[in-house]
Amino acid sequence: MNNLDLEKKINTMCHDLIEQKGIVTTIDVLLNLNYLTKEDLDSWRFGKIPYLEKVCQVNLKKLSTINRLIKKTSKQMNLKPSWTAYNKYGRGVKTRLIFSKSGDENIEKEYATHYFVLAKYKNNRTNDIVDKPANL
Repeated sequence: MNNLDLEKKINTMCHDLIEQKGIVTTIDVLLNLNYLTKEDLDSWRFGKIPYLEKVCQVNLKKLSTINRLIKKTSKQMNLKPSWTAYNKYGRGVKTRLIFSKSGDENIEKEYATHYFVLAKYKNNRTNDIVDKPANL
């Protein structure tokens, strides 16, 4: 799939994810593109795989492009970025999971950033209108 087709697909996917879940994540996009299987994701979440990129069925350049396109589309949709910690599931010490082989801070941040819509609601205690994440 070329980058133009990928951009169209990610744009549609981001809109669909906001409609369905209220949030866009790189992992959801990778799952929807079939570049990541649910089984491989679960293995990574339980610490059986050292880093997520190892099991993605696409090259690193395409993964970088996907993260860039998610960020671009989310900005166009006026979604709020929010970094999210990914910790190991299961028993034992809850260690931070790694997305990339390099462990570079900027790459890790791109993978772990979620994008969501801010909704306005009235705070019952203060009667003020405040921002609230749509998925909460």
